[in-house]
Amino acid sequence: MSVVRFLARPMLASSFVLAGVDKLRNADDTATQLSPLLRRAADALPFQTDEKVLARVIGGTQVGAGVCFALGKSARLAATVLALISALNGFVEWRSADISSKEGRDARRKRLLKNVSLTGGVLLASVDTAGKPGLAWRAEHLAADARKTTAHLASGARKTTGKNLKKADKAVRKAVDHTLGA
Repeated sequence: MSVVRFLARPMLASSFVLAGVDKLRNADDTATQLSPLLRRAADALPFQTDEKVLARVIGGTQVGAGVCFALGKSARLAATVLALISALNGFVEWRSADISSKEGRDARRKRLLKNVSLTGGVLLASVDTAGKPGLAWRAEHLAADARKTTAHLASGARKTTGKNLKKADKAVRKAVDHTLGA
């Protein structure tokens, strides 16, 4: 892991871990923020939703994914989870912000900008391969290697089959000559 990744991952993850701990501590506040969104989605969901439990799940997921990302364990998956949570948080905070005053509108805009920036950062991290080939490159080269191996095996099989056919032809001719000559 490069020095930049070693320093940047925990720095980026710290915001998510602290926000997740805050959500766990203040599940009631988070549930209140989630309530309007969940009321709209409740009709489409096949199960009953409890805002407080969902707030704790989101907070716990945010802490877990943040710690995994900071430690570099399944960093791309953790970054993807954090991007989804960040986008959800941005939407929920934007919808529930107090916009009755100029200060409230300014705070709303700043929080939205913060959430968009964090989402962009973890989206970049979710596609970072740390200098190693990505899955698409690996799959493409695996397929090319398989084609080469198959072509080589087929060529060998053709040569072997051709040799065996020539031997069989000689043996048949010899048997026919022997039978006709007798």
